[in-house]
Amino acid sequence: MSNAIAYRVADFLKDFEPFNFLSYDELVVIAQSIRVLNLDKNKTLFQINDALHDSFYVVANGIIQLMVVSDAEEMLLNKCLAGDIFGLRPFFAKNNYQMTAKAKDDCIVYAIPITVFKPYVSKNQAVLDFLLESFATNSKNQSDKMAKGLITDSIAFSENQSDLLYFQTLTYNRSPLKIGIHTTVKDTAQLITDNLYDSAVITEQGNPVGIVTDKDFRAKVATGRVAISQPITQLMSAPVVTVIENISVAEAQLVMLKHGVTHLCVTYDGTDKSEVKGIISEHDLVVAQANNPGVLLKEIRKSTSAKELKSVRDKLTEIIQSSLQRNIPLTHIQSIAGEITLALVKRAIELAILELGSPPARYAWLCIGSQGRKEQLLLTDQDSILIFEDVPADKYRDTKDYFIRLAKKATATLEKVGYKLCAQNHVASNMLWCKSLTDWIKQYNSWMNTPGEKSNEISSVFFDYEMASGEQKIEDALTEVIFKNAKNNVLFYDFLGNDALRKPPPLTFFKKFNVEEEGEFKGKFDLKNRAILPLVDAARLLTLSNGIKGINSTFQRYKQLAIIDPKHAEIYLNCAEAFLTLSKFSTEEGLKEDSNGHFLSLEDMNKVDKERLKAALAPMRDLEELIKDNYQLTQFS
Repeated sequence: MSNAIAYRVADFLKDFEPFNFLSYDELVVIAQSIRVLNLDKNKTLFQINDALHDSFYVVANGIIQLMVVSDAEEMLLNKCLAGDIFGLRPFFAKNNYQMTAKAKDDCIVYAIPITVFKPYVSKNQAVLDFLLESFATNSKNQSDKMAKGLITDSIAFSENQSDLLYFQTLTYNRSPLKIGIHTTVKDTAQLITDNLYDSAVITEQGNPVGIVTDKDFRAKVATGRVAISQPITQLMSAPVVTVIENISVAEAQLVMLKHGVTHLCVTYDGTDKSEVKGIISEHDLVVAQANNPGVLLKEIRKSTSAKELKSVRDKLTEIIQSSLQRNIPLTHIQSIAGEITLALVKRAIELAILELGSPPARYAWLCIGSQGRKEQLLLTDQDSILIFEDVPADKYRDTKDYFIRLAKKATATLEKVGYKLCAQNHVASNMLWCKSLTDWIKQYNSWMNTPGEKSNEISSVFFDYEMASGEQKIEDALTEVIFKNAKNNVLFYDFLGNDALRKPPPLTFFKKFNVEEEGEFKGKFDLKNRAILPLVDAARLLTLSNGIKGINSTFQRYKQLAIIDPKHAEIYLNCAEAFLTLSKFSTEEGLKEDSNGHFLSLEDMNKVDKERLKAALAPMRDLEELIKDNYQLTQFS
């Protein structure tokens, strides 16, 4: 690679973890060995059971999809955007790849040779810790506002686990067997047997100094290497590896992997200088993982009623609540909740099909709005559309009738799960939003090329969608139409821009919160309409006008905008963080009050939270000016 190209690659890498832990000169050296791969759309880089490559990968441009197989079905695990790292398995494992990496669009990927990068890993603890943590937990990148995250094919994912392991609390033995340092090996063995334990902690003055397991007895005592008359200190492993009380499943997995042990000692302060509170074993991790995403998804697929689906959704609510309490990044929570929500919708559709019989035509069920953006953490409403393939005119009526009945059954099931019907009736069971691909293309053509003529029929949420069930080609066809119409569409951007800026202002001229003056929510702050929706609407406008495909999340849209438009990167990044802050306020309020989280009671908020809320509203002024400067907002003003 030429020096000029190497410097450009180094300039790109320096903004993302773990490369930002290295010096610029080191990055230039690494960049000189990097191979640049151009992947065509749908091209596979590696697939399940392929032999490991000699490199790991960084997405330079485009989207790489990571897929796994569960119950004989290929499932999208995650999407890697610019700056994301994937394919770390060759660093830490010998067995073949556990997932497939495929280009969603035309992509550019950097292949970094393992042999070139390894020396920097061994001499830089921050890089090593980051890679180890990522390998064990899939994604724990909380970089300083530039990169989305780090996606790997870790051992955790081999069983369809994911970031839930990162924030899932671990249950363990809180009454471990404690043995004094002068106890003999024989007496220790007898105590372990009598108490039906598989381990014991050796303590001195209450503090842990070592640990012994049944494996130690088999490997050392049964073979005669250690006599049963010797003190237990001759058999124990020391020093003991200690952890804090509220450790998560993935964090425990990471520590075990890093230290090569099968048991961890829980102490009051996480060090070996305080009293023992419990023991975590590998078996505890196996038991805890019964509630991992893979298991939840399998529960959904095996469900035969709304009641069983609701049970899974209730578990998700508990996980969301505990995750917020543990200050887990909201992006992680949204990612997992989004996938489980889509799985619930898909199963509701499948149950309807089981009752009605096979569909008469191929179709695509799209979740729209917050479900389509994978931002729905609370049990709020459901929004959806259904697109079926074109059929002969004489079959159209019967085909549409089938899908209307299908949609009514599926949406009714989801209602029982807890998802209310959209107040505006934006659901697939509404005959307006259940029609053929050609009719949908006509609908979007009308919305985008003659916006405002029938403004009561258009809602911008129809431009945020994710397929829950059906034929991917149908969704792709709709996407192509949208982006074709969006190109240089001044009138459409005029409409969307005014729609984004039409929301009521969050603050008064004197920087006071604008609260509701009358009605049910008098005195409360409308968090949804005054704060969250303006950010959502603006991100949608900017994404469409910049031709950014495949990114639905508001947070990720702003992050991607910061990459492609560095001139305004600060505004976009501030908006991304503001969106997360506001969404967290909404989710916490909804969980506390068992509501949709749209309205905040300012009287119940402390001064610090009020200032955080006000700070999150600050970027909206810059965003408003950016929209006014970039779009001709005249006809719909």
